[in-house]
Amino acid sequence: MKISDINGSVSLANGVKMPYLGLGVFEAEQGNETVQAIHWALEAGYRHIDTAALYGNEESVGKAIQTSGIPREEIFVTTKVWNSDQGFHSTLDAFSHSLEKLKLDYVDLYLVHWPVRDKYVYTWEALEELYAGKLVRAIGVSNFLRHQLERLINRKGMLPMVNQVEFHPYLVQPQLHKFCRKNSIQYQAWTPIMKGQVNEIPLLQELGRKYSKTPVQITLRWDLQKGVVTIPKSVRKERIIENASIFDFELTPEEVKAIDGLDRHSRIGADPDNFNF
Repeated sequence: MKISDINGSVSLANGVKMPYLGLGVFEAEQGNETVQAIHWALEAGYRHIDTAALYGNEESVGKAIQTSGIPREEIFVTTKVWNSDQGFHSTLDAFSHSLEKLKLDYVDLYLVHWPVRDKYVYTWEALEELYAGKLVRAIGVSNFLRHQLERLINRKGMLPMVNQVEFHPYLVQPQLHKFCRKNSIQYQAWTPIMKGQVNEIPLLQELGRKYSKTPVQITLRWDLQKGVVTIPKSVRKERIIENASIFDFELTPEEVKAIDGLDRHSRIGADPDNFNF
């Protein structure tokens, strides 16, 4: 990944450009909170917004885009099909509902939110149909481990273009990351700053002092230098701006490796092999 500035992007397997820094709106309240956060992000230069049916704020995401004054084609929008809607026909219906709420003609990236056993293959087939119908520019998955990705790969159909997973200094999963790179599946981080817990990690504090940055900014820069697209969530203007101020310094290879070494195989979210929602 070539890192330049907030306008930078990565090319997905089909050539679609995906901004490597975005705003996540998980837990942002429907209404003004979500709309204002997106407006602040767009004003700061962000061009990537990540939502999901589960978040309950797709309508506000759509409203924010429509009232931003920025052309739709300049904004990369991701949403996801929730677990209770998985299956072939129900996924197609869920996508229609999301598109209606967003008030968009298409989304840039549609993801299978979790690998629901006995359903995710049929869900993936629905995403392939949406892609063929040009209703989505790219398709991918979220929270998939290697064996779940391999099941899709062995079908000889389309490969996921993105795998959005829990990724932070305490959960690096290098083998999964390597597998995704080998198969041209873009790695993407959710909960990259561990809900603020990175601020308490001594190594990140030390690097923050060296570069006059916060531990959060150090972590987000580490994401990008690892080739990982990242979508930190915030509804505070100063934090949204601060999270994007990561393009005026560069971690050394040794520092990147040191952060890798913080890995504890420790999850904040659920285990993709053992979840009940």
